[in-house]
Amino acid sequence: METRTSGRPKAKSAVTLLLLAGGLMAAALLSASLAGCTLRGAVQPGDAPIPVAQVKRVDFRLQVHATGELRSTHTIPLTAPPIGGGALQIIRLLPTGTAVKAGDVVVDFDPSEQEYNLAQSQSDINEAQQEISKAKDDAAVQSAEDQTALLTDQFAVRQAQLKVGENELVSAIDAKKNILALDEAKRALAQLQQDMHSHLASNQAAITLAQQKLDKARLSISEARKNIASMEVRAPIAGLVVVSENWEASGGIFFSGMTLPQYQIGDQVGPGSQVAELIDLDRLEIAGQVAQADRTNVQEGDPVEIRVDAIPGATFTGKVARVAGIAAGGFFGPGVNAKVDMTVRFDRPDPRLRPGFSAQLVVLGKHLQNVLTVPREAIFDLTGTPKVYVKSGSGFESRDVKIRYLTEATAIIDGLAPRTEVALVNPEQQNAGPAKPAASAPVLGPGGR
Repeated sequence: METRTSGRPKAKSAVTLLLLAGGLMAAALLSASLAGCTLRGAVQPGDAPIPVAQVKRVDFRLQVHATGELRSTHTIPLTAPPIGGGALQIIRLLPTGTAVKAGDVVVDFDPSEQEYNLAQSQSDINEAQQEISKAKDDAAVQSAEDQTALLTDQFAVRQAQLKVGENELVSAIDAKKNILALDEAKRALAQLQQDMHSHLASNQAAITLAQQKLDKARLSISEARKNIASMEVRAPIAGLVVVSENWEASGGIFFSGMTLPQYQIGDQVGPGSQVAELIDLDRLEIAGQVAQADRTNVQEGDPVEIRVDAIPGATFTGKVARVAGIAAGGFFGPGVNAKVDMTVRFDRPDPRLRPGFSAQLVVLGKHLQNVLTVPREAIFDLTGTPKVYVKSGSGFESRDVKIRYLTEATAIIDGLAPRTEVALVNPEQQNAGPAKPAASAPVLGPGGR
């Protein structure tokens, strides 16, 4: 009897356990079914929380960030004077980076040869002046001698004429002699007159030749003085000196990767060779690039805030002068990260600016009134159509949106209501993970069916 009584409570306990197990399984199946229904309408968050942001309605100004480098649009080459006679030697040269004013001497060449030419030309002038004086004196003496001879021959002709007038009183032979003497006196007078014309032309030619020699010497002395003045190469405008590379230092041989020294004092320079260049600091501009995606946000004339890396704490202003229509192509054409060339000009020159400085640019674009914005991270374009994940209950729903403008940090959109919460990461990708192994069938105890 005691054995039967103790066995009934044990049977009741087993039945109770089976009923509890069946209830738990039914509850689990019901929960799984509900979860499946929920997943059909929205993406459920995983274990990690998904960051969200709200859609905001604001007044927004487009801003495009870019980098650039300062360059000058106006440079003036400074060359050695084109003077024949060999190379010129530099005796003075301002170093690169020197700021000069208009009229300052930048390069000075040795003028010794030109000073010698000046002295030689001065000597030629003195010699030519003496030759002119001598030629004039000789012409005066010759003219006096010719006048004396002219009077003598004219007297001889007159005397012969008088003798001929006496032919009626003398014999025929003497009369013939008188006629011959008159003819000879006339021929002598005519020859003298012809010689006087020749002497006059010869003397004038000698004077002219000496005068030409004097003019040549004067031209030489003027050229020598001009060449001496050109030995000093002066700055035509205010600017910055940049010394050129000395291509003659390698003897005319150059190969890729070779570094050439700059010109320095003592170097020989060929006539007409460029020694330095002068950069006009009043015509500086910035050559920059913007991302291809930001091309539509940049227009010519847009104001630009400029921060030069070499001048910390200073902010300059400018405007977009030019912006390319297409991205610069590489070897295989523009890529995903292609850049568009842009040129920015300063509103006002500044003496602290130098070519080659790097600059950070902020292009201030259109003012947009009462627009909807979300962080750029909230936009996903996985299928070719921009979309966002809107928070819905405990999950997220995918919705297509229209992008009006897109910047580096913000997207201006249409299609959502203000204060709507959107995911900043893709919840579908966050939930994706390694597949879990399927649960094994429950192991029943002895006698289980």
